[in-house]
Amino acid sequence: MKTLASTAIMTLALALAGCTAGGPGVYLGPAPYVEPIPGSIIYRGQPRTKLTKSPIGSTFTHEFRIDASTRAVETYRIAPDRSLELIDRRIIREWLFGRDD
Repeated sequence: MKTLASTAIMTLALALAGCTAGGPGVYLGPAPYVEPIPGSIIYRGQPRTKLTKSPIGSTFTHEFRIDASTRAVETYRIAPDRSLELIDRRIIREWLFGRDD
């Protein structure tokens, strides 16, 4: 019985440690490159106009529809040369009865 209890405690401890690894405040290195898709602001290259009034390093989101039931929310960062960097994309599928975020 003692072995069973200690095994259960160790399993629970390992499971909880796995949940907290990489949580808020933990730097896991640079984010992988996100490839632009049709609808992305930089899909066919950088925009012709530069964002001159926005501070370097600031971020903004861009939302667009991929098809009738799917939309994308992309996050961009303004680089030091005033170009846009695509740093994140979330795909949201909307089903018949509600949304699946």
